[in-house]
Amino acid sequence: MHRTTNTLTIGERIAWYRRRRGLSQEVLAGLIGRTADWLGKVENNRIELDRLSVIKSLAEVLDVSLGDLLGEPVLLDWTADTGTGTVPALRSALMNYRALAPFGGTFHDEPPTVAMLRKDVGALWDAYQDSRFGYVTGRLPDLLHRAQAAADRHEGDDQDQARRLLGLAYQLTATQLTKLGEVDLAWIAADRGLAAVRPTGDPLITGSLFRSVGHALNATGRYTEAVRLTEDAAGYLEPHLAHASPALLSVYGTLFLSGSMAAARSNDAGTTRTFLAAAEHAADQLGNDANHLWTAFGPTNVAIHRVATAAELGDLQVAVDLGPRVDTTGLPMERRVRHALEVARAYSSWNRVDDAQAVLLEAEQMAPEQVRHHFLSRQLALTWVRRQRGKPPAELVGLARRLKVLD
Repeated sequence: MHRTTNTLTIGERIAWYRRRRGLSQEVLAGLIGRTADWLGKVENNRIELDRLSVIKSLAEVLDVSLGDLLGEPVLLDWTADTGTGTVPALRSALMNYRALAPFGGTFHDEPPTVAMLRKDVGALWDAYQDSRFGYVTGRLPDLLHRAQAAADRHEGDDQDQARRLLGLAYQLTATQLTKLGEVDLAWIAADRGLAAVRPTGDPLITGSLFRSVGHALNATGRYTEAVRLTEDAAGYLEPHLAHASPALLSVYGTLFLSGSMAAARSNDAGTTRTFLAAAEHAADQLGNDANHLWTAFGPTNVAIHRVATAAELGDLQVAVDLGPRVDTTGLPMERRVRHALEVARAYSSWNRVDDAQAVLLEAEQMAPEQVRHHFLSRQLALTWVRRQRGKPPAELVGLARRLKVLD
């Protein structure tokens, strides 16, 4: 259903699936330990339902995916950046059987040098952090093709370097696909990346790829598994921390940030605090904000996750008090806008809708693609429209239409 319309709020989607399952409000509410009155308000948009732990519980009872209730994925628009090849082209690249052993690839030209490949991988990672999602998606198939050729045809140290870069290309693919709601494809990409880097035994790239696995688990609502992954991945990296490089320290700390979100979405406040403390310790060791291996890791990213986890745990006071005070101007655009969405969510839940709308509109100006492809922005805008007693303001209608949630 979500693939054909984006014009329903999460509450309206719950009502749609509830009726399809033949459940009354009383029965569905009882199955998740809530009242029928609460569910009625959710379905009628009188209560904002943005905590993923609650949405996940409803999805499980309704026997649908988390993405079904969130309204993902959203069609990626054709632009000058993307051309007419977007997610389907990337799917074809991931499902090209000739990339699998023993067939080998189909690259007939001379494979790129390690230096060329490193430059190309870095350029696309930079574009991702600039929130140029269409640009990245449109160019990933070719990058994967060339990186695989380099890993197949180089030898010795060059081959190991190419395998590391192929792993990072797959990690970017997994990260981008998760942002676009294509979580099954993201899982394939993360798995391919780990397989590519395994022969090198490189803990840095392996640890970095674990981040993508964690994001995919989070995106599908498998929060308990994501928490376990954090613990397992941290255990894998800990023997290498005695003389850790800034990049390894950043990857290690970022794993805990991803894990803190999973723990918060599991309503596990204790583990959330433990993971945030571990991330803060790594950030203190690093000493400042940095962007080693595109982690954007440092004290500011830890603060961003304190706000986001507080919102997931329902501690809106912390989110409202701390969120606007976090200065993200030194971070990549993707991190800045993601934090802005959390601030908008906190303001809206605190009934400061004008402040929330102002934050969301500013975020849209900075990174329109990222804002459109996040469920928080789409659902906030549509809920604000639904709650208007009269004609919605033109500015709000324009926002909802740009986000493709209003016809």
